[in-house]
Amino acid sequence: MADLDFLLIGGLAALLGAIVQSSVGLGVGLVAAPVVTLLYPSLMPGAILVAAVVLPLATLSRELRHADLRGLGWAFGGRIAGTPLGVWVVAAVPLRMLGVLVGAMVLAALGVTLWSRRVPRNPATLTAAGLVAGATGTASAIGGPPIALLYQRESGPRVRATLAVFFTVGALLSLVTLAAVGRLPGEQVTAGLALTPFVLAGFVLAGPLRRFLDGGHMRVAVTAVVGLSAVVLIVRNLL
Repeated sequence: MADLDFLLIGGLAALLGAIVQSSVGLGVGLVAAPVVTLLYPSLMPGAILVAAVVLPLATLSRELRHADLRGLGWAFGGRIAGTPLGVWVVAAVPLRMLGVLVGAMVLAALGVTLWSRRVPRNPATLTAAGLVAGATGTASAIGGPPIALLYQRESGPRVRATLAVFFTVGALLSLVTLAAVGRLPGEQVTAGLALTPFVLAGFVLAGPLRRFLDGGHMRVAVTAVVGLSAVVLIVRNLL
């Protein structure tokens, strides 16, 4: 079972991450994954992936009708291809090298989206974003930025619902794949379940922030969270 220190520290990180994700569409991995990786590395990535399944379900209970299911079909194709790559990375590639590379790629992609008026969202870009998200999400529990960048100009409910569907299916796929190759210890699952009350509490507390962002501030929030996630990945893996 999760000890008291983990519940206090990991639970607070999960709570804060859930507030961000319930408002912007992504954030649990950004806030909680670095904390858990630093202090409880043996619980990664399973603990955060388990918690990452619960929060999107709460979002979908309110906003499922806004999800872009057609676009997600292409993204899921990429995610399926990227998940085994992420499992291979967990087993074979130094995670510090991967984290720095992924963070740099996300910052570069963010720069392109800020420079151009609109990033094209088509089968090619959706599939590519899904592939990158599958690999990085399975390896580090931070897989949202590539998809979020493609939907940053959409309304708040559409961003959150679309990302929620992607995260729910993607996290389940990552967990099943990790379990199939023996990379999902029971202690990681138990720790993730222990974080779920904090995640649900964050969803409830995020109500006022959701309403504020839906008033025309969503794109700024998405780009800020995506940029911060890239910086966290780089810094976390350089230290």
